[in-house]
Amino acid sequence: MKGLTDKPNYTIELLEGGVTLEDVIDGHICEQTLVDKTAFVVGDLGALMRQHVCWQSISPLLQPYFPVKCNSSPAVIEVLASLGLGFVCVNKAEMSLVLEHGVPPEAIILSGVCKQQAHIKYAAKNNIQHLVCENKAELIKISRLHPNAKLLLQLSTQAHAAETSMTFGFSLKSARHLLEAAKELELQVVGVSFHIPSSCQDLQEAYTHVLSDARCVFDMGVDLGFNMNLLDIGSGFTGSEFQLRQVESALKPLLDAYFSPLSGVQVLAQPGNFYVASAFCLAIAVIGKKMVNHHWDNLAQGENNEGTEFLYYMNEGVYGPFSCKLLGNSISAPSVHKHVLSAEEALYPSSLWGPSLDQLDHVVERCLLPELSVGDWLLFPNMGACGLEDFNSLQLPVYYTVSTSDWFEMQEAGVALDNAMKNFSMVQYSA
Repeated sequence: MKGLTDKPNYTIELLEGGVTLEDVIDGHICEQTLVDKTAFVVGDLGALMRQHVCWQSISPLLQPYFPVKCNSSPAVIEVLASLGLGFVCVNKAEMSLVLEHGVPPEAIILSGVCKQQAHIKYAAKNNIQHLVCENKAELIKISRLHPNAKLLLQLSTQAHAAETSMTFGFSLKSARHLLEAAKELELQVVGVSFHIPSSCQDLQEAYTHVLSDARCVFDMGVDLGFNMNLLDIGSGFTGSEFQLRQVESALKPLLDAYFSPLSGVQVLAQPGNFYVASAFCLAIAVIGKKMVNHHWDNLAQGENNEGTEFLYYMNEGVYGPFSCKLLGNSISAPSVHKHVLSAEEALYPSSLWGPSLDQLDHVVERCLLPELSVGDWLLFPNMGACGLEDFNSLQLPVYYTVSTSDWFEMQEAGVALDNAMKNFSMVQYSA
């Protein structure tokens, strides 16, 4: 048996004998071609381990906390928990999920704007003490529902405000007022949280500004008697090693200046995309095709196809696994399964649509592809961080894989797989 089984048991396909991820995709496409051509997802759990090793080698002083909203696949949670990551949750369901996978309460942070009372109560009941807070109204709510909470105050940043067109968190000008309010409410403030988006063009300036502000807030907190010991630098990381090195290059001298290791301040980050983006590939079938040509006479004579464009309809769209498109995120052009492009082959302007015939269901606006046929398959890599709550909630088959070499490396790294990954069973996948 291969693929995802009924919850809570998951099957990992163990790749042996030189079998590659491409072989797995080929096999499942052959299976789907014989039935109803259902889209499916292949997850490479070894990619999580490789990204973890990369993170530790480049940013060893940043403790990774995974934001569950990025990808709450139980398989991902189990592996990352076994690797020792902390987790950032925004609601009761996410807290429950990570607790079920053995994550200790002290490794969980409850974040989110305007947290519901039920979520705060659940955190208090389960001894999840670290909460992010951004204003006085939240302080009052937390003091009533979770008086033993340890708070990280959400500091606003210019880079984040520019990306969202909205300001979240408090400004440096209002910091003293917020800290004094926490003191009056007899709450514990232990640190500061902020976010610099990965799209920020000037990392050096953005981090210089916000870390200077954070240092001022820490000093105010210490002056008021708070034990300030935790700094959360947020989730501004892509899945790129190059971008991680850029962030580390901008951060390290600033952290050494403002929050040196001797200060006793623990610095954590939220590398959601970095860990999971490259771990999942989505395979989708072409179910419809439409040609648009602005030079019909030339096309009829076979002289050239310069005015030809193609519209392709797929069996999944923005109301499924591409829901992040509705939030303004772009979807990269896919590759064509089992297609090796030759130098002489024509490429045509193409657009990719979901099956709903809705004008919003426009997955990729424009890309260059060879002419496709109905029944061809498209592969979308780097789909692990699309903001999906869970691939399984979309009723898509999910096939988890790991190579034998990655499996052994995970064991050598000290991951207690036999205990932590209790919901998995292994099946061999060989050519």
